[in-house]
Amino acid sequence: MASTARTALPAPLGVLLAGRGAVASARVREALAAQGLTARSEFTLRHLADGPVNQQALIDLLGVDPSALVAVLNELESLGLASRQRDAADRRRHIVTITAKGTGTLQSVDDVLAGADDDLFAALSPEERGQLEQLLTKVADAASCGD
Repeated sequence: MASTARTALPAPLGVLLAGRGAVASARVREALAAQGLTARSEFTLRHLADGPVNQQALIDLLGVDPSALVAVLNELESLGLASRQRDAADRRRHIVTITAKGTGTLQSVDDVLAGADDDLFAALSPEERGQLEQLLTKVADAASCGD
């Protein structure tokens, strides 16, 4: 009798990345939710960690609609993670600053995400993880050049 066992074809690299990406995305969302954040609010907070920035520059940097940024900043302010102050040099502008609580929250998120990375990439040596990071960064950079 002939064997009915099937040998799966290897998945294309994009399919493998999509599968692992879905797992990684779920872990990131869980880590952020535990801190009361969304991906958009964390992304904004991470950009504020570099120092105060005016609201228009933040809109340009993040590439978001002004009303979307206002909603995110309202959320971050309500959580005590960021603050907006009128620019003394130009009262029409707002300067957005991360708070000490925001910095601590971002560090907590990074700690949780590092643990998730350790779980997700446990099969890789530190050198392999470094190589993977370099390769994925190269792919991401090449993709963003086409935008």
